[in-house]
Amino acid sequence: MNVGIIGSGNIGGTAAKLFATAGHQVAVSNSRGPETLRDLVEEIGPNAHAATVEEAAEFGEVVMEAIPFGLYQELPAGKLSGKILVTASNYSPGRDGEIEHGGLASSELVQRHLSGARVVKAFNTIYYKRLRDNGRPDAPLGERESIFVAGDDEEAKDVVSGLVEEVGFAPVDTGTLAGSREQEPGSPVYNVAMTPDEAREALAGIG
Repeated sequence: MNVGIIGSGNIGGTAAKLFATAGHQVAVSNSRGPETLRDLVEEIGPNAHAATVEEAAEFGEVVMEAIPFGLYQELPAGKLSGKILVTASNYSPGRDGEIEHGGLASSELVQRHLSGARVVKAFNTIYYKRLRDNGRPDAPLGERESIFVAGDDEEAKDVVSGLVEEVGFAPVDTGTLAGSREQEPGSPVYNVAMTPDEAREALAGIG
């Protein structure tokens, strides 16, 4: 599968390496341009190449954005139309400024901007060092660390859940994009290492 990565920081860069190691072709991009990604791409290996944001969006069958949430309106809506878009960003008022949500989850705002994309919220609750180190592709799903997945498109969620499994984690469904509030910062499941059973028990206790 071709995977585009928008944002080459801790989560984006780590995910790019994991997807490439799993055998996918990965286009990595950031706001500073492909020339700044030479070292990262060399570290990832032959399954990765540097790209502009627009090129990464066009390249990927699945595209992950891992940029500051306050910049989500800069995502190229036209290039992402029809694509599965994984939003791994989190809203931080101290960094992003005050953003009026209108009662919506952050992922719903991303979906509103990317009306032609199939948005899935995932990879936003896990610290990058755990994402880097804790994947266990050979372990039973019930023994792996969880990664939460939410979305309105069931097929898109299934594709993203498959990627989660390939890189050694266990997908746990939190429902629709509206339900992705349960995996936002401040939730009891945010940035906590849990097995799938532990994660589902914690989710059941929310609300």
